[in-house]
Amino acid sequence: MKTMLSSIDLVIECRDYRVPLSSRNPLFEENLAGRQRLIVYTKQDLGSEGRDRDRRRESIIREWHRPSSVLFSDYRNPGSVRTVLDFARDHAIAMDTLTGSRMMIVGMPNVGKSSLLNALRQVGVGKSKAAFTGAQPGVTRKIGTTVKIIEATEEQGPVYLMDTPGVFIPYVPNAESMLKLALCGSVKDTIIAPTTLVDYLLFQFNIHNPSWYGEYAAPTNDIMEFLEGVARRTGRLQKGGVPDLEASALWIIQRWRGGQLGRFVLDEVSEESFDRERRDTEGHGASMNQARRSEKDMRRQRTKQRHLDTG
Repeated sequence: MKTMLSSIDLVIECRDYRVPLSSRNPLFEENLAGRQRLIVYTKQDLGSEGRDRDRRRESIIREWHRPSSVLFSDYRNPGSVRTVLDFARDHAIAMDTLTGSRMMIVGMPNVGKSSLLNALRQVGVGKSKAAFTGAQPGVTRKIGTTVKIIEATEEQGPVYLMDTPGVFIPYVPNAESMLKLALCGSVKDTIIAPTTLVDYLLFQFNIHNPSWYGEYAAPTNDIMEFLEGVARRTGRLQKGGVPDLEASALWIIQRWRGGQLGRFVLDEVSEESFDRERRDTEGHGASMNQARRSEKDMRRQRTKQRHLDTG
């Protein structure tokens, strides 16, 4: 990727709207320093309800990145896609070159880079998708060929965009960040047990709005009680009517990822949180194995606290 930068005049960095801090990769900050960059927060539709609090959050995020430009995007929304295209077109006009503008799209695994590229191509030049997409990270495994997303006009040359594989952060700052990334699909589902992920998701439900899971269980902090309710309500039962907890957990994860169980942001967004997170990730973070051990410790602490609360 580094060797390609000399021929690139704009980098589009994608981050997941639901984890604006956890999906930040300090490697990009280091390797793209001095490059003109557009930061696109993808999957806005899965984390925003369009309320005043969402607009305030987006205003704070824009402040984080000044002087870089920031856009919020939903690849399913043509109007949202056109906003990105307009930025790319204006950039190409400013470049004032007849040979066209070449851009590169980068980001963490499964943040929606390829989906955005396909949407830009479809809306921009009316052609079908050029990049493969999937629910699991790692679908894009090598740098692809450039695809045209804007036709040439009298004002500017054509605009081309290059897809790249997702690049995971070198260190995970803490266990909670790992859980957030795994919930959003940036980590393969085989890395962390689905019941552990739903345990954390239940914690988030109870912070934001317990009624989101009211169809399946009464308000609870007990993950087993919650998953048993889901299993019985959805018919995910094994032989003898035993609840299939893992299948129920996987189903809940997919429902949340699709926006059917609340639309909210997992990271704290405030004026101070960006600086705090940057210190954590650029300091002494944890390796993948260390993060797994930390996640187990955090889970034990939550279980112990539940016993204290109910004792």
